[in-house]
Amino acid sequence: MVNVRVIPADVMVEELTTEFSSMENIKIPEWTIFLKAGMHREKSWTQEDWYYRRLASTLRKVYSKGNIGTEKLSTEYGGKKDGGSKPYHPAKGSRAIIRHMFNTLQELGLVEKGESGRHVTAKGQALLDKAAKKAMEKIVEKNPELKKYL
Repeated sequence: MVNVRVIPADVMVEELTTEFSSMENIKIPEWTIFLKAGMHREKSWTQEDWYYRRLASTLRKVYSKGNIGTEKLSTEYGGKKDGGSKPYHPAKGSRAIIRHMFNTLQELGLVEKGESGRHVTAKGQALLDKAAKKAMEKIVEKNPELKKYL
């Protein structure tokens, strides 16, 4: 059994992105083309599949951090705000996008709301384990020495 925490984040998010993009019951709202990641960004996303990537990243972070809410995730997705000649200061990411991602993941049955934040359900755990196994198989193709972890 491959542990999700052992897989590198970029490989895991990429694998979950392909899983989410193949699901037909995920509908991307029309208004998402006007969004940007937070007040620290000047432009919106340039990636076509940013919605699926953010879903995958959110699910992975909820799994790895445990019970987590919008405030903590907005800090995770934040960055530094460019104030011109002023010094840089930290800025939080968009909590509206995080709430929308939570709602989408809850509708899919992958995350549920608890008393102290959201946590992954059994269905979400199964999806993460399946994606981790596929990701580890891709890693083993590049580096056969890691086959013992599969």
